[in-house]
Amino acid sequence: MKFLGRWRPLAEDGLLAAGLAVLVTAIVVITPGAGALDVAAALAGSLALVAWRRAPLAALLAGTACMLVLAVHARPGPVAAYPVMVAVFAAVRSGRPVAAAAASVVFLGTDLVLNLPEMTESVEGLQGSTLLIGWFVAAGVAGTVTRHRQAYVAEAERRAAEAERTREEAALRRAGEERLRIARELHDSLTHSISIIKVQAGVAVHLARSRGEDVPPALLAIQEAGGDAMRELRATLEVLRDTEAPDAGAPDGEPAASGLDRLDDLVERARTAGLPATVTVSGTRRELPAEVDRAAYRIVQEALTNVSRHSGGAAATVRIDYVDGELVVQVDDDGAADPAAPPVPGTGLLGMRERVAALGGRLRAEPRPEGGFTVRAELPAREPA
Repeated sequence: MKFLGRWRPLAEDGLLAAGLAVLVTAIVVITPGAGALDVAAALAGSLALVAWRRAPLAALLAGTACMLVLAVHARPGPVAAYPVMVAVFAAVRSGRPVAAAAASVVFLGTDLVLNLPEMTESVEGLQGSTLLIGWFVAAGVAGTVTRHRQAYVAEAERRAAEAERTREEAALRRAGEERLRIARELHDSLTHSISIIKVQAGVAVHLARSRGEDVPPALLAIQEAGGDAMRELRATLEVLRDTEAPDAGAPDGEPAASGLDRLDDLVERARTAGLPATVTVSGTRRELPAEVDRAAYRIVQEALTNVSRHSGGAAATVRIDYVDGELVVQVDDDGAADPAAPPVPGTGLLGMRERVAALGGRLRAEPRPEGGFTVRAELPAREPA
């Protein structure tokens, strides 16, 4: 389509030049006293209009010269002026009115000299010359109008582009302000609460150890989870506040620290919290795109959280499969989910679907026929360039 678009103006100019060449040459051929020189001048002057759009001055000079030769030698009448008028229009349209006026004066002056005897003898000769002058004036006016219209369209396009750029800048500014507002809200609400949980858990652990008592695993899990939550929250706040240039390693406001390299810690925390969980990794481990790595970690995290929350006493199995061009993440549990009564998707499942869809992958989250629930995500994981 682009190829056709580039050649379309040339084809249109070629048709215009060919049509004028046929018209002028046909009249020259039937003109008494016309010879081969006149036919050649008619063809050359008409075909020069092929360049009226790309080289208007060249088309004006060639057309005017050839048509002057034709007008002086064969005197075919007003038809000799047609290519010159088109060339005058092209010159004015391209912003060269002086050259167009000079060519018009030369051609019309020559025509007046040649037709002066007829003008003195009959009114028809005077009317013909006057009409020819009017045609040239009309060609100049049409070229001027076209030039102004092109300038108006160009200015309108420039203003539209400027308005679009301004809208984009305003949208980016509003997005930056909203990110700062969210960062402030998260800091004021969550940071304080998580800090209290972490401090209280640490105090409880310290008191238990100072008394020589065994620290409950759940308490250690709370302490560790509080520390992880605080680190991730701080990383998220840093990304949200970096409104000018978000960290390349943490798009979408995600902390760069969340990835499959921390999968063992995640599963260990789940075990500490009372959820029996195992991890199986198959295939050849390889470097993953950062967004795929984070999405896989978040899917496992959310799936284990759902098992702990909704399937009390269930065990979970985490499988990570590295296959050709794809990463398969699957979390199964042996809870009491019923295939006949699938759960209503909550925010966690919706978030997982959005993550997977954004990466062009596939997600299946549903009860298993043999009981329990399964979450399976297939993510494109080609080697980064």
